[in-house]
Amino acid sequence: MNPDNNLTASVGVFGLGNVLMGDDALGPTVIAHLLAGFDFPPEVHVEDLGPPGLDLHPHLADLDALILIDVVKAKGEPGELRLYSKEEILQHAPGPRVSPHDPGVKESLLALQFAGNDPEEILLVGVIPDRIDYEIGLSPRIREALPAVEKAVLEGLSRFGRQATVREPRLSADIWWENEGR
Repeated sequence: MNPDNNLTASVGVFGLGNVLMGDDALGPTVIAHLLAGFDFPPEVHVEDLGPPGLDLHPHLADLDALILIDVVKAKGEPGELRLYSKEEILQHAPGPRVSPHDPGVKESLLALQFAGNDPEEILLVGVIPDRIDYEIGLSPRIREALPAVEKAVLEGLSRFGRQATVREPRLSADIWWENEGR
């Protein structure tokens, strides 16, 4: 990131995931907590993007830095935090896509890289899921990981030259999908 351009640089903080699929709701849940607890500078865009698909790349284009929050397939125990850089995300070729709704993070980043408008810096804040099936709500182990995920996102923002301000009083996170029908 160009340090002379910090005031106009843009940073995206995006949660990815399907709120109807158990632990896959990690990204949207973290975004709801971040928006309830912090104020962000105008050059930081914080949003729940839902399940990533082929429409992901317009959200990522022309950013100077990007933080993604999602569950990740990795060796380890459910609830363990994993942090990945741009280089680590792109080091392996993308796998086959089975449907138009399959995750498209790597494909989107490669397309943006080819077009020359990919983020210079990327941090993927991931958590190993416990269960991803048709169920609403995070499993206990993933819910316990939320403070560590939030901390990793805020530290990533700081590394990218941005600071979030704690909101006083902290608002209640709008986790609407867990409240529907209850």
